[in-house]
Amino acid sequence: MKVKELRNSVVKRLQALYPEREARAIEREVTRAALRMSPVEAVMHEGDEVSEFAESQVDKIIERLLRWEPVQYVTGQAWFYGYPFKVTPATLIPRPETEELVDIIVKQNSDRPDLRVLDICTGSGCIAIALARALRFPQVTAIDLFPDTLAVAEENAKSLKAKVKFIEADALNLPAESGRRYNIIVSNPPYVGYSERAEMRPNVTEYEPDRALYVPDDDPLKFYRAILTYATTALAEGGRIYLEINPLHAKELESLALSNFPEAKVNFIPDTPTPRLLIITPRN
Repeated sequence: MKVKELRNSVVKRLQALYPEREARAIEREVTRAALRMSPVEAVMHEGDEVSEFAESQVDKIIERLLRWEPVQYVTGQAWFYGYPFKVTPATLIPRPETEELVDIIVKQNSDRPDLRVLDICTGSGCIAIALARALRFPQVTAIDLFPDTLAVAEENAKSLKAKVKFIEADALNLPAESGRRYNIIVSNPPYVGYSERAEMRPNVTEYEPDRALYVPDDDPLKFYRAILTYATTALAEGGRIYLEINPLHAKELESLALSNFPEAKVNFIPDTPTPRLLIITPRN
């Protein structure tokens, strides 16, 4: 079988679970892992014969994918902000909206050197590491509660040559700071209500870590409340808070932000009924 035929076969098989566009995106990662070819290389070598061993590797991967296992866990890798990150079932798989959050932070702070950055609930470390690589000489700290998660983040920082200080700490119980330390506080905390689980696909509900996804339906803002309370003593003058959010609770979150920072400018992105990101700019 030739490379092109194999790739088309993978897409066709994956369409049993996924729409074509998503199946093709997954196929690219299968090709990268099994054939050691980037998407460009796969096109350049589409007429090459595929070895029986490589075909068998593809079959094994497809068997797992057809059980709804995320391709990132199958291959052990997720691409984020142009970098390959190790991911395991101890870490959430990075999402495009999180990549957008990083991009906004970089664009808004590209001319500010030596920023002190705190990433709360760091997971795989994707936000902290991307910012450490993209900003000008930042001092980046990242926290997470779980040692197995931090171990993955630390491995990613080492492999991507990013200087990040990792700390094991509970985002829900951060002590008040005696000095305003951070120019940027960023977080993608758990924010999905358990009642929303029924609407989600098995590749998320059966494989990604509950502890990184869900919050009680009766307290959906628990992490934001803790983060914003901490920020009142930790955010430096002229600093900003960047949050990934659940659009179902945007209005409540806006009220929470203003209760902690009464004169703050609050921006939702996109500015629609279903925003996914929030930027809080306190007025000094």
